[in-house]
Amino acid sequence: GNLLGDEQSGHIREVGFELYQSMLEETIEALKGGDLGETGDQWSPQIQLGTPVILPEAYITDLQVRLGLYRRLSSLSARDEIDAFGMELVDRFGPMPAEVEHLLDVVEIKALCRVSGIAQLDAGPKGATVVFRKGKFANPDGLVRFISASKGLVKVLPDMKLVFRSDWASAPARLKGARGLVQELARLAESGNAAAKPGQNPKAKG
Repeated sequence: GNLLGDEQSGHIREVGFELYQSMLEETIEALKGGDLGETGDQWSPQIQLGTPVILPEAYITDLQVRLGLYRRLSSLSARDEIDAFGMELVDRFGPMPAEVEHLLDVVEIKALCRVSGIAQLDAGPKGATVVFRKGKFANPDGLVRFISASKGLVKVLPDMKLVFRSDWASAPARLKGARGLVQELARLAESGNAAAKPGQNPKAKG
């Protein structure tokens, strides 16, 4: 199973067969279609942070309620929306377990990955690797400056995989570190996209 891009064990038991089956069908279709199956913004970053991210049955016992919350959560991207969702969970079900807090952070990280054009993010105790979608980044010059300013902590491999070295021994450290990394890459990507727009003006009505 693959929930919000983070591999987990025991998904059938935790989230219910219906959601698992739906996720499996979507994954199979994506694998069949490859990029041809993606249209516009319809693509999903793969995120591996080595920490549980889930709405546990012990926290939300009703299966249908959990499924509904997963569906709502999958449509969120802005931090204020995610925070409001978290406040609602606390109001309805009590203090959030760590895996729920991590889930909300991963939802934001996934949204930032989409802005950055990150197809895959893998984080572990010694840092992270980033794979850009189709091997491209929206702001190559900005990325070069970011790498130069990192003092050797960031490098790009020949296949355009970004390697970021850091000490993220704990799950909270990985979440915080990964979030900071993709926030910076999202900022660079957005500035690159903004700089590219004036070049489109000659095609506009003039």
